[in-house]
Amino acid sequence: MKKKIKFFDIINHVTFIIFSLIVIMPLLITLFSSFKSSIQIARESVLALPKPFTFENYIAVFKEGNVLVALKNSFVLVIVTVIINSLLASMVAYSLSRFEFKFKKIFFFLLSVGMLLPGFIAEITRFGIIAKLGVYDTIYAPILIYIGTDLMQIYIYKQFIDQIPFSLDESAMIDGCSYFRIYWSIIFPIIIPATATLAILKSVAVLNDMFTPYLYMPSPQNATLTTMLMNYVGRSGSWAKLSAAVVVVMIPGIVLYLLFRKKILAGMTSGAVKE
Repeated sequence: MKKKIKFFDIINHVTFIIFSLIVIMPLLITLFSSFKSSIQIARESVLALPKPFTFENYIAVFKEGNVLVALKNSFVLVIVTVIINSLLASMVAYSLSRFEFKFKKIFFFLLSVGMLLPGFIAEITRFGIIAKLGVYDTIYAPILIYIGTDLMQIYIYKQFIDQIPFSLDESAMIDGCSYFRIYWSIIFPIIIPATATLAILKSVAVLNDMFTPYLYMPSPQNATLTTMLMNYVGRSGSWAKLSAAVVVVMIPGIVLYLLFRKKILAGMTSGAVKE
């Protein structure tokens, strides 16, 4: 029995190491290449440490790649989207959880179906709506799309709110609180762990999205980090510079995760068990 356990432990460790290498190796190669010159990349092993380290690639990226503008646009998208999306999604979830109204089951069913349908099937209609609203090639176009399509967020919020005792609402009503006051003063503070988790996941999704900014705001002054990287691929002319650009684009997402990883785990587990 012990031999079987040891054998399976070895298999698990070997599998873990293999998959870890599959993930880590491309990142290491990109990181090392970003600190090398083009000559070093051509002559040395891709896993060789840069000797000497050079920051010329990063300087070139910031000069040629419009990075600061892209960084500003990306963070504007993230901040505005997360704030509005969290408020709207939690309000809808609160209404679905607490109120009974006509066609509620049909409405919730349509939300569930919407989560299963791929987004590209409505792209032609959505593009026409954005153009008719007069916000095409402005930062408002992706903001409208991001705040209006996160059905999964509504579903997760509802699972959290369903676990909050209705007696809290009743006590607040006795004290004369309105429905909005109950939501803002009681419900929303309780679902802060879920809000933190969803906000971080939404931030990473917005930072990593290339399709929506590329399609709806293609002008250089509206570039985001992902579209800046895509445009830089064609004119960098150097794997070393391109590697530096990739690292620059990765940094915001990595920093977000490192700063808020405890909140992500807390939010994922706090609504998992009903008591």
